[in-house]
Amino acid sequence: MELPQRQDQSQSERKGQKRKLEEQIGLDDREITAAATTTTSGDDARKSILSQVAEQVKLLDSSFSWTEADRNAAKRATHVLAELAKNEDVVNVIVEGGAVPALVKHLQAPPVSEVDWSSKKHCEHEVEKGSAFALGLLAVKPEHQQLIVDNGALSHLVVLLKRHKDGHVGRPLNSVIRRAADAITNLAHENSSIKTRVRIEGGIPPLVELLEFPDTKVQRAAAGALRTLAFKNDENKNQIVECNALPTLILMLRSEDAAIHYEAVGVIGNLVHSSPNIKKEVLLAGALQPVIGLLSSCCFESQREAALLLGQFAATDSDCKVHIVQRGAVRPLIEMLQSSDVQLKEMAAFALGRLAQDSHNQAGIVHNGGLLPLLKLLDSKNGSLQHNAAFTLYGLADNEDNVSDFIRVGGVQKLQDGEFIFQATKDCVTKTLKRLEEKIHARVLSHLLYLMRVGDKNVPKRVALAFAHLCSPEDLRNIFIDNNGLELLLGLLLYKDPKVQLDGAMALYKLATKVANLSPVDAPPPSPTPQVYLGEQYVNNPTLSDVIFLVEGRRFYAHRICLLASSDAFRAMFDGGYREKDARDIDIPNIRWGVFELMMRFIYTGSVDITLDIAQDLLRAADQYLLEGLKRLCEYAIAQDISLENVSNMYELSEAFHAMSLRQTCILFVLEHFEKLSTRPGHYDFIKSISDEIRSYFTKALTKPNLHNLRP
Repeated sequence: MELPQRQDQSQSERKGQKRKLEEQIGLDDREITAAATTTTSGDDARKSILSQVAEQVKLLDSSFSWTEADRNAAKRATHVLAELAKNEDVVNVIVEGGAVPALVKHLQAPPVSEVDWSSKKHCEHEVEKGSAFALGLLAVKPEHQQLIVDNGALSHLVVLLKRHKDGHVGRPLNSVIRRAADAITNLAHENSSIKTRVRIEGGIPPLVELLEFPDTKVQRAAAGALRTLAFKNDENKNQIVECNALPTLILMLRSEDAAIHYEAVGVIGNLVHSSPNIKKEVLLAGALQPVIGLLSSCCFESQREAALLLGQFAATDSDCKVHIVQRGAVRPLIEMLQSSDVQLKEMAAFALGRLAQDSHNQAGIVHNGGLLPLLKLLDSKNGSLQHNAAFTLYGLADNEDNVSDFIRVGGVQKLQDGEFIFQATKDCVTKTLKRLEEKIHARVLSHLLYLMRVGDKNVPKRVALAFAHLCSPEDLRNIFIDNNGLELLLGLLLYKDPKVQLDGAMALYKLATKVANLSPVDAPPPSPTPQVYLGEQYVNNPTLSDVIFLVEGRRFYAHRICLLASSDAFRAMFDGGYREKDARDIDIPNIRWGVFELMMRFIYTGSVDITLDIAQDLLRAADQYLLEGLKRLCEYAIAQDISLENVSNMYELSEAFHAMSLRQTCILFVLEHFEKLSTRPGHYDFIKSISDEIRSYFTKALTKPNLHNLRP
């Protein structure tokens, strides 16, 4: 099972993510506010913004010194550009106006030689902070990331990460370090070459050191940068671990600050992803219990990341799967399945899916109430969530102890009725049903039979429905005759609830296919018992004819010996006490010539081609003269024409002429097309009228002698 796809940080699913730069700088200058809000569309607005950008760039280019005037001007210019850059619609205009080189230049302090050491440094750290902040906002757009790096920003940002080593810690210094880390995060977001450049520039060691910085906002920013740098970059991952980041990150998992433990679990998740060796190191360093603890965090983001990380821990290591469960992960994961947060449910289902690949865990997840929430998630309109739930259910179905619970709560119907978005989910559900089917024997079968006899409310019906779809052919009589399963299914057909009726019909149709691979007249019937036929040349041939039939005033020449061998009706006519016994000419008043001619052709040859326009009349004649072989051929021909519109008439026809094969075909047609038939007028009364015949059909089918001999 693949890891869930990540989204950006606003959904808290991207492990290589942007840093959301949202804090206000807090200036009171009305001119700056006005500049930042001038974002209306049109050429005039664009020209106005370009003019403002050009003005600020000019100030930055001319104010690179420690004088009070220059520092104030530079501070103001970086803040104006930052305020403008908060609106992504004008970021391209800012870059076009040449702001990037000017801002990169001010990531570093002015030359020391210009400083009068006897006086105070003006706006110390403030200009650099403003530049880093503005560049971080510009880097939100991927197309500007490389431009910023090419102008030399990375080396200056890495120097800023180390600035605390050169001065006293305070709010301005904390802010510039944090802004530098945030800018690195956005520059490296989904850009593998820049992630590598950060490592080459020496950015990873200072970021690891900052995880222990006194200011929690700096810790968070450093962790966010490491999180991005570790995403799909093995060299970066290894260096982060080599810099001994794991002990601090694991301590951060236990922080009461949600922002801290969220970033920490994200870093660890990216370190572990596709890195089995690092996963082992993380587990040896003691990450498992703190991560499980985050499942109960009040922070949804941390819960999601913790669930995802546990899924990664449980990927292949069976012992780890068991340890995760033993340490209390199952209950909070099941609670997460019922959250209002879609991503939280998705990650919880993902983790449970991995855990459910262990036999003992499978039983534990169901025992702790995980089955119903997982089944409910199959109704989700989110394809990934659906699939994760289906994958977990597939694992749970592997344990015999869970099969009865699946069926008892209606899980089989849920799997069958689901509308699944991904083909992979459909395949998974099919495999789950097959897995359940393979386990319905021995003690599982006995338990289900017990539930079908004594279960409360809807349980017996659910069991009977599941049996129809999943049981083995050798158990059919035991289940549906000896234990009354057939009556439960038949009862569903007469419910007022259309869905219940449909479930019953589908189950009965499935049951019918188990009894016989083909319905009785799905293929032409075999020829009657072999006998001697006079042949085609003697049909209506006066040669040696000893009897003449008068049909619609026309003579039809026949031969008594052939007729006597064909049916009991003709034997009674010629050997019994009827007047036709010695008659030379016999009147046939109620059969058309074409029908009679076909009937006689069958008697003489044993076969005949039957068209739909004559099939019903020929059926009547075959029934009258007890020609069972011809009758079956007629039933087969008529059955090909059964439709939603005429099935009730066809059923009546089968009753009128004792056409059992046609009647059974009508029954199977009704069950197979029940959903469409249920929308037609009079449907319920029709079903009610044929319910006894449906019962009779299945009773006979399920008590056939060959069903007793199916077991090896």
